[in-house]
Amino acid sequence: MDNLDSIFHGLADPTRRAVIARLAAGPAPVSELAAPHGMALPSFLKHLKVLEAGGWIESAKAGRIRTCRLKPEAARAAEGWLGQQRLLWEARLDRLDAFLATLNDKGQNDDA
Repeated sequence: MDNLDSIFHGLADPTRRAVIARLAAGPAPVSELAAPHGMALPSFLKHLKVLEAGGWIESAKAGRIRTCRLKPEAARAAEGWLGQQRLLWEARLDRLDAFLATLNDKGQNDDA
């Protein structure tokens, strides 16, 4: 579960979600990723550190340029957990629907 905590922490900020969305189009240097966010580079680098800790991105340095790329494993893990939750709630709602239908049927039979 700790890994899921880190994965969802990565999604908890709009700046980090924007970085993930940008990297879905392909790798990018840190300077390009930081440009639209209007914050000091040290502050932006903290966001990248959170994304790396959550497994969303990885980076590599070539010369003076650090380039980030998206890692799909974090998205798969989040999707897997969300899918399990969806199945759980669908089953609960199906049971509730069935229960309400029996109450409705019982109420109609009592009126007869």
